[in-house]
Amino acid sequence: MEKINFNHSVIFFNLCILISPFYLMLNFEPIILCLFLILILGISHGALDNIKGKKLLKFFGYKSTISFYLAYILISLLIIVLWLILPNIVLFLFLVVAAYHFGKEDTVFSFRRKFLISECLFFLKGSSVILTPLLLQRNATNEIFRILNFNVFESAIFNDQFLIILLCLSFLSSLYISNKKNTNLKGIMIMDFSSLIILNFFLTPILAFTLYFCFLHSVRHSITLIFELDKSFKAGLKKFINRAIPLTFVTGLIFLLAIYFLNNFYKLDEAIYKVIFIGLASLTFPHILLEYLLEKNEKRT
Repeated sequence: MEKINFNHSVIFFNLCILISPFYLMLNFEPIILCLFLILILGISHGALDNIKGKKLLKFFGYKSTISFYLAYILISLLIIVLWLILPNIVLFLFLVVAAYHFGKEDTVFSFRRKFLISECLFFLKGSSVILTPLLLQRNATNEIFRILNFNVFESAIFNDQFLIILLCLSFLSSLYISNKKNTNLKGIMIMDFSSLIILNFFLTPILAFTLYFCFLHSVRHSITLIFELDKSFKAGLKKFINRAIPLTFVTGLIFLLAIYFLNNFYKLDEAIYKVIFIGLASLTFPHILLEYLLEKNEKRT
């Protein structure tokens, strides 16, 4: 597993080096491509949440899976409603939670310290996903946030110096997490951080995020799920695809219908941005809550 993750980081790092300079010769924003990559590859890594939900229900003594689906959908709808009412607060919380999620899930080995220490380190590590485009592509990133009715990062406190300090802390947290680990694991952390810098230096924020989210974060999480399904990668991959297709298809269809509806009120690009980020937020909160509850209850057994 360690070797697979190392090779994955090497491939992704080299992909970033090859693609990024080439993109400079193009003069368009591939927002449609980003949308479909997220719909096909991005959200698929959470498409086994129904299986995890059934496992969690057993811990609580429930047999019916309807309660899981209802809870998951209600949390997602609540996030969407709250975003419409309190966009600044909800998006800021989403970015905090997402940073922690990225930092934890992209760490390919076990790491635990005293209460809150590991959580803070995971948050700092994952915050590079948000901080890097803000530092290297500030205007374009803030333009996306304006479309989402979010203006927190336009505050004077988020100047270049402050962002550089936070980004340095993010890199140092990655080094600390990988301290006393072997060379391969340290290499994974350094290559992943470097890949984010390269992507956001050359590419637009949405394209950089899409490539990271789909080909690093989602693929890595999917690899873990594949080996949980079967020790044989080939057999596990087949099971993963068969089980992920139904929810991935349903979620993708909902996203497309939402874009069709919002396109009556906004430009197509704006509608896509809203659906991508508000949609991801509505899925991320219940997804992370499920992961947390499952991990907590598995430790008790």
